[in-house]
Amino acid sequence: MTERLPTVFVVDDDASVRKGLLRLLKSAGYRPESCASAEEFLERWERDPAPGCVLLDIQMPGLDGLQLQQKLQACAVSIPIIFITGHGDIPSSVSAMKAGAVDFLPKPIHDEDLLRAVREAIQQDRKERTERAERDAVAERFQTLTPRERAVMALVVRGMLNKQIAFSLGASEKTVKIHRGRVMEKMKVSSVADLVRAAEKIDTIPGLPKPIE
Repeated sequence: MTERLPTVFVVDDDASVRKGLLRLLKSAGYRPESCASAEEFLERWERDPAPGCVLLDIQMPGLDGLQLQQKLQACAVSIPIIFITGHGDIPSSVSAMKAGAVDFLPKPIHDEDLLRAVREAIQQDRKERTERAERDAVAERFQTLTPRERAVMALVVRGMLNKQIAFSLGASEKTVKIHRGRVMEKMKVSSVADLVRAAEKIDTIPGLPKPIE
């Protein structure tokens, strides 16, 4: 499947600012989309959360930039934010950065600073989407394990030997070997180290039963 091109959303109630940013982003080879309000962006985003980043004005009528940031953080799929503002102050900047904003750029914005921030934001989005896809794949594999296989996996990732696992579960060592082989096969790993890394991913997925007590 071909990877979707990243979109740079420009969310600002000032039409002249949007026009200038769209021109700059197009000239730099990006695919920008314009939104005149946070509500307009949110409606598009909830319908189709495209990869990319958001250039977001902090002071807008209705839903402001910081409020939109909070709403996006509650979504299952988020997107990196670069705040742009002509009214920025220190508390707003600190609040935005603490909440995970990539950057906070005061107007007028230098082209080089904006394009650098956009590059960083898109790299962050790609990394987060890759990690999320890996967690989803691991979670899907983990769901195929039987309760006994999950119990064996929990003890394997703790570093226990087959003999120790057999004693702990009240099973034969031969049975443990069979379960262990099925765990490795279903989790699509070839070593205990890989299984440990998979278990660490599972441990970060809300609502998923954990293989480690």
